[in-house]
Amino acid sequence: MKLGVIFPQTEIGADPVVIRDFAQAVEDLGLDHLVTYDHVLGAATSNRPGWIGAYAQPDMFHEPFVLFGYLAACTRRLELVTGILILPQRQTALVAKQAAEVDVLTGGRLRLGVGVGWNSVEYEALGMDFHKRGARMDEQIRLLRALWTQPSVSFQGRFDRIPEAGINPLPVTRPIPIWLGGESDAVIRRVARLGDGWFPGGGLQTPYLRHERVDRKDQLEKLREYLAAEGRDPATVGIEGRLAVANATPDDWRRGADEWRAMGATHLSLGTMRAGLATPQAHIDAIRRFRETLR
Repeated sequence: MKLGVIFPQTEIGADPVVIRDFAQAVEDLGLDHLVTYDHVLGAATSNRPGWIGAYAQPDMFHEPFVLFGYLAACTRRLELVTGILILPQRQTALVAKQAAEVDVLTGGRLRLGVGVGWNSVEYEALGMDFHKRGARMDEQIRLLRALWTQPSVSFQGRFDRIPEAGINPLPVTRPIPIWLGGESDAVIRRVARLGDGWFPGGGLQTPYLRHERVDRKDQLEKLREYLAAEGRDPATVGIEGRLAVANATPDDWRRGADEWRAMGATHLSLGTMRAGLATPQAHIDAIRRFRETLR
């Protein structure tokens, strides 16, 4: 089971030296990957009294592809992962180009996690239809793989049209792995049809945007059933679990890692945000304790 870290985007700040030092510290500690979240815009909430989103305008988010272009030059081994990029609010061909460029600059170290997202304000601002995002992403995934593996593509779909054109350079990894994030049954079915892996949205029992507990074992069993129905081997589809620093001890990390491993997780990441860590160094120190705990 490969171990990684979630980039503390809402807390690390905007100093490029600090960002470089954080990524290099993660790499030096022997972690395998760095996961970053994605929001282009945050909603201002002063005139939205019923706002229940996980993030809003005051929360900082670095743009994943630009960040990864920077980290490509700062790291040598670390896999760079979007967990997740909100794909349907973006132009498909541009995502293909940007992802391919990151993969080239990192020598094949990109894993592209994608999802439909939850922020309708962001979709509206970017000129995309929030209500068709699932159907659009299904089409986008197929088109991305074509653009990453063929010099020229002719494509006519419901949402995109490409008249005999292609990206150059193509990525090192052809195609770049596409993992899917989310909690719903529709997402799990989409993983079975189209995904190279799955990011459950939260921890072992708590989903990302809801408060009720979930049965991860039941979800993973459903995924295996859906994969079998698609004629796919479950061993070829990755699972990335998640643990947190907040309200957890090293013993909790050991138990959590054992549970994720027993459920078939191939990857596991630690989140350090919302744990009261006051400095980037405090985040690094927490990651070091995590790494030493799970050696």
